[in-house]
Amino acid sequence: MKILAIAFLLMASIAGNVSAQTPDTPVNCDSCEEWNQPVKPFNIFGNTWYVGVKGLSAVLVTGPKGHILLDGGMPQSAPLIAANIRALGFRVEDVKFILNSHAHWDHAGGIHALQRATGAVVVASASAAKVLQSGTNGVDDPQYQATPVINIARVDKVKVIGEGDVVTAGPLGLTAHMTPGHTPGGTTWTWVSCEGSRCLNVVYADSLNPYASGDFRYTGNSSDQGNGKNKTADISVSFAASIARVAALKCDIIISVHPNMTDVMEKAAKRTADSNPFIDANGCRDYAKEASDLLSKRLAMERGEVIPGAAKDTAHHSH
Repeated sequence: MKILAIAFLLMASIAGNVSAQTPDTPVNCDSCEEWNQPVKPFNIFGNTWYVGVKGLSAVLVTGPKGHILLDGGMPQSAPLIAANIRALGFRVEDVKFILNSHAHWDHAGGIHALQRATGAVVVASASAAKVLQSGTNGVDDPQYQATPVINIARVDKVKVIGEGDVVTAGPLGLTAHMTPGHTPGGTTWTWVSCEGSRCLNVVYADSLNPYASGDFRYTGNSSDQGNGKNKTADISVSFAASIARVAALKCDIIISVHPNMTDVMEKAAKRTADSNPFIDANGCRDYAKEASDLLSKRLAMERGEVIPGAAKDTAHHSH
């Protein structure tokens, strides 16, 4: 297991002077305006804070030696995320790392602007790093054939991590778990947050939704269209393994990259000084169960079986 120390990584980072208040070119989509509605930032537990927008999660884990931010939403989400960090009383310049779940534009599009504003080191899986550096997803992505092709601002430098690697900032330590399927580079992150002597396991769960564009098949595609460029391997087994990996995590609190998939906003609204609905020992298993059901329906469709409601279920929340 590698420990990514601040002193080493900060030597590789370039602190920019461009504020996230001047975002990169916005992305337009049917759901973008709804997803990007601003929300007031709120505490989840201990030093874990929600700083994202209505439909796209971004989470800040704070510490005395600097903070760690997970995901950046869309390009137009960056100034809202930065404003939420400031609204909580934290400095964006104290964000030392920006971690990515997966590199689709709705979770990674704001990372470029946020990196410029913070000077933070961007961290992602090997596959996600390639997407961040190229500005668009590759041919091995289930959504590669989505049209129109969307490009986001490229992130020049990305620190690559693998299974079990830990990103540290002082006492903070966030662990990477490779959960490919929704994308080849999907990564779920875990850490421990404490309130006094009570410490809980927090999971930032990557998308496990088996949504694909065009003729992509999770069971493999041998199409010769485009001179073989559309050929894809069978990833159904590895996808199922990713779902099982999330179900088996130590998990007291789960936050999904699309907040509505784990009722993040509803839990925040119900939270009181005496009750914290984010704490749910079954959260990860429930999330994985739903994903497993969706994957089973998707694979049945690919095998030609007729499953009522499967097309609707597997199409929602495509990113």
